[in-house]
Amino acid sequence: MDQKLLGAIVQPLLGWFEKNKRDLPWRRDREPYHVWLSEIMLQQTRVEAVKAYYMRFLEAAPDVETLAALPEDRLLKLWEGLGYYNRARNLQRCAKEIVSRGGVFPRTKAELMQLPGIGDYTAGAIASICFEEPAAAVDGNVLRVCARLMDDDRPVDAPGYKKELDAALSAVYPKGHCGDFTQSLMELGATVCVPNGAPRCGACPLHDLCRARRNGTALKLPVKQPKRTRREEQRTVFLLRCGDLVAVEKRAPKGLLAGLWQLPNLDRLLDERGVGVWATEQGLGDTELRRARDGRHIFTHITWEMRCYTLSCEHAAPQFTWVTPEQLRGEVSLPTAFRQFLDLDAL
Repeated sequence: MDQKLLGAIVQPLLGWFEKNKRDLPWRRDREPYHVWLSEIMLQQTRVEAVKAYYMRFLEAAPDVETLAALPEDRLLKLWEGLGYYNRARNLQRCAKEIVSRGGVFPRTKAELMQLPGIGDYTAGAIASICFEEPAAAVDGNVLRVCARLMDDDRPVDAPGYKKELDAALSAVYPKGHCGDFTQSLMELGATVCVPNGAPRCGACPLHDLCRARRNGTALKLPVKQPKRTRREEQRTVFLLRCGDLVAVEKRAPKGLLAGLWQLPNLDRLLDERGVGVWATEQGLGDTELRRARDGRHIFTHITWEMRCYTLSCEHAAPQFTWVTPEQLRGEVSLPTAFRQFLDLDAL
């Protein structure tokens, strides 16, 4: 890593950030709980999508003690739609650990990384933003900015690359401005040196320092290792209606979407005749097929190709949990994979 070049970006970035930073709700203070919550929510999720979740979550859990005490169903309902539900569970595990330590967050990156669910990036963000420790927080935005800055064509997801960049960046952090430097790197990657398109080099404060801009290689960077091919699975989903009630069930306690509520489903596609046979086997009595819809949900390594059948049922079979539309709106958390088939206004 070219540490001298990394050091040269500090002052231009800080000046640019002061004038151009977005007004985001989690930037209005340096409270560790707020920074931690926002960083966990922002993993794999766009800023605009997170804003409403963040504010709603804070209303329900304004501090770490309240979060630690939330019933799991309430926690998952607050998280509904953000995906990667283990983030929410790890968030609460971490909150309980912090409460057991007196409700005080550790102040160093090394200590923060000992907490459940807090990795290298999140620990660096909290330590630098909240406690002014010279600790880098290297996420996808920072990897992209630095790879282009240095015109580095090594795979950024190769073993050891992120750790090497973390150490090189941490060495140039400006005393007294560590939090702003962390956020300026994130901000540049999110708004100027953007992914999935041409970087806005004309608006970049590092325009004159960037080797990729000078060499015309920005669109080729960052380089990543070949992705694993996603496995495709087929699923038949059932939206079962018995009067005003809708059937849900809990998933297995381990595996994909572990322990979450779901609509009843099978790991294969059924035609209408097969649906009739299945409904009879479930003891649903007379059924009427109201609608069939196709859908898809993409996980990290799996794609679900889905067909959902809406059935009006005579009997509320006891192997399912039958809930009202009001409970689906306010209490029962369904992952997006299944919620895509709900039209709550029509229930």
